[in-house]
Amino acid sequence: MIIVTGATGKLGRRTVERLLDRIPADRVGVSARDPRKAQDLANRGVRVRQGSFDDPDSLVHAFEGAEQLLLVSLDRTGEECVAGHRTAIDAAVKAGVGRILYTSQMGAAHDSRFQPCRDHAETEDMLRATGLPWTALRNGFYAASALQFLESARHTGEITLPADGPVAWTGHDDLAEATAAILTDEGRFEGPTPPLTGPEALDFDTVAEIATRATGRAFTRTVVPDDAFREQAVAHGAPAPIADLLLSIFAAARNGEFSAVDPTLAELIGRKPAGFESLLERAWGA
Repeated sequence: MIIVTGATGKLGRRTVERLLDRIPADRVGVSARDPRKAQDLANRGVRVRQGSFDDPDSLVHAFEGAEQLLLVSLDRTGEECVAGHRTAIDAAVKAGVGRILYTSQMGAAHDSRFQPCRDHAETEDMLRATGLPWTALRNGFYAASALQFLESARHTGEITLPADGPVAWTGHDDLAEATAAILTDEGRFEGPTPPLTGPEALDFDTVAEIATRATGRAFTRTVVPDDAFREQAVAHGAPAPIADLLLSIFAAARNGEFSAVDPTLAELIGRKPAGFESLLERAWGA
């Protein structure tokens, strides 16, 4: 039995679909805060149980019988994130889970300039301390984040962002396929994986060139000071902590934290991962 948390989210849902391509539905289970959102999976024979990271007992029940647990990282930051992960890991130990796989991130480190990477590093420490077999999937930075940064530029042609550095933007679909491959070949990795990245690391100067080529329209890249970017984000309604979080992505990129490109993802999925241009064309074409 393989149990997946976050199975109604972008990565979790895609991973469940790829698992169902590989193994029978009765070997797949999901833990969902709202099981109604996973009713279609239940209709296909997937075991659906209610599980909340704020309710340890519900997680113990949701994880029951799991040979492997895919713990999809929470969309939280700081102590709130780490506390939720601690609750899930403790529940996994109590439920007798055989192996925990965790969706970490490339650049996970206690001294990262990006808070989520510090959260990932702390979570990996907790996994290490359990004594259980575990794998940390060091996922490349999600390309969906770059596309969000480009949303206003999509209409104006002006990419106005802070100074950055190269980032190995990586697609959810490829990561889900790799995750399913690892889950169905138990023990392939012990501890952190190599970075699971797209085929190249790009800065936003190069992204502007790609957008120009993909659309046939001119895109220009303008660097704005960090303070100005933060002020603009707050003026557009972002809470100050979110503005700081967004800004820290650029600080970490400038520090080279997301620049690694590694062949492991391609080896896992048996082909070259989708490049940023194809991901942009797919998103904007829709």
